[in-house]
Amino acid sequence: MAASLPIIDLSSPHRLSAADSVRQACVEYGFFYLVNHGVDTQCLRKVFNQSAHFFSLPLQQKMDLARKEYRGYTPLYSETLHPTSLSKGDPKESYYIGTVEDPSIAHLNQWPSEGMAFLCIQFIWNGYCTLVCAHELLPNWKPTMESLYWKLLAVGKDLLSLIAMSLNLDEDYFEKIGALNKPAAFLRLLHYPGELVSGEQICGASPHSDYGMVTLLMTDGVPGLQVLFLPIISKDKFREPQVWEDVPHVEGALIVNIGDLMERWTNCLYRSTLHRVISTGKKRYSVAFFFDPPSDCMVECFESCCSESSPPRFPPIRSGDYLNERFRLTYGSERELKCSTST
Repeated sequence: MAASLPIIDLSSPHRLSAADSVRQACVEYGFFYLVNHGVDTQCLRKVFNQSAHFFSLPLQQKMDLARKEYRGYTPLYSETLHPTSLSKGDPKESYYIGTVEDPSIAHLNQWPSEGMAFLCIQFIWNGYCTLVCAHELLPNWKPTMESLYWKLLAVGKDLLSLIAMSLNLDEDYFEKIGALNKPAAFLRLLHYPGELVSGEQICGASPHSDYGMVTLLMTDGVPGLQVLFLPIISKDKFREPQVWEDVPHVEGALIVNIGDLMERWTNCLYRSTLHRVISTGKKRYSVAFFFDPPSDCMVECFESCCSESSPPRFPPIRSGDYLNERFRLTYGSERELKCSTST
């Protein structure tokens, strides 16, 4: 069964009407398509080509760029998204790119072309005749990824102004509370190999909700993304029975979903919806942009989302404290998420 998600036009001149549509989508689904967002198809095509090229490299070359400071390569089975999963991890590999907006921490990013350029120098120094040029392996990797990052950052900020309006808040409300002051925005390239074993259904990404404010997702058209829509009165995201619905690819559209922090801000008015990726027997590539507040931003229920009859469901919490705990559970370590102004 396929989900019929709303389509929101980010460029609509009728901002109030668009905000109303966002509200309805977030209350009922927590997922929607975003069109006329300004990210051109040529840019996305370049990103997917570069992504596929990187993931096709030998494992050792990829492991030379293993994740540090929450940036770089994560191999297959290194992540467990379902809180009660007994599996060895999700069969996907990924590559994280952190903020390029804040120059004080932008240097923490790892760029494959730079690392491979160093290897080329070593080959020449050791007397090898063959020159393996980094620019031949991954041409324009860094500028391509940075270009997409800046475009999605602008989309995210514009979208948050619509979300603020949808909550009867000032259009610049998220700026006022510090959520956009050097936000923790991460780009993640994902590759699902897609192998099936004896026809068994395998989750490339096990059931989970996203952790932060909002996520912008781009897919290559290969199916696999599914969502679980529960009754609004339900509080248990992992209850049984579960009826999963496919999220079809819509050419040119971004898939947007609400994260846990936005759900906390809105007192569960806006849904952080459970979703997963199932293997279909085909390789699948996607790119996710996680748009989260800086770690020192306090997340507490908006006044417009609570009342005497509907008090706040969650205590106030620092964004960084919440995200660090979620990542600790996901990766099984106490590693600090270094993505804020306090770094």
